[in-house]
Amino acid sequence: MADDIKNLVRAYELAFEDAAHIRHPLNPNSEVYVQRLSDRVGMKRSQLSLARVPPGKESFVPHSHLIQEEFLFILDGRGVAQIGGQEIAVGPGDYLGFPTDGTSHHLINVGETDLVYLMGGERSQVEVSHFPTLGKFAVMFGERVNFFDEKDATQLHARAWLAEPPRGRR
Repeated sequence: MADDIKNLVRAYELAFEDAAHIRHPLNPNSEVYVQRLSDRVGMKRSQLSLARVPPGKESFVPHSHLIQEEFLFILDGRGVAQIGGQEIAVGPGDYLGFPTDGTSHHLINVGETDLVYLMGGERSQVEVSHFPTLGKFAVMFGERVNFFDEKDATQLHARAWLAEPPRGRR
C-alpha cells in the first residue's frame, strides 16, 4: 500500500498538535509551527519543512545565513517579507531564495489566516547566522546555539594564529 511507503508524507494528514512549536529567543512576537517533512522520510543532507505563522505573528527575526542556503515557497495566506531592509507583500505562489550573500530576510503574517509556506535548504552540522537589526551573530553546532554581540566580537587575520619560532631556532 502507498501509505506504508517510508518515503511518502501526506502533509494534509499531519496533526497540528504534532508540529514543532518554535519561538525565536530574541523575538517575543515570533511564533512558527513546523512539520519537518524531510526528517519524516530520513533525509540527512537537505531539509524541507511545512511552516505556519499565525495571524499577527512573525517567523523568526531578520537574519542572513553564512553557510546554508535557504528558500521559502508561500502556499497560503498573506505576509510581508523583509528582504535586505525592504518590505515586500508576499502570497501564494511566491518563491523566495536566499544564497549566502548576506541578504537578511524575515516574514510577518499580516493576514487574518495562517501564513503557510514550505521552508527548505541545506542541512549541515554548523551554521552561522547574522541578525543585523539586533547587532548579533549566532553560531549553531547541532542543537547548540551561541550568540555573540557584533561590538564584542574580535576579528583576527589567520596570520595571528601563526607562532613565531623561538629565537635561535629556524
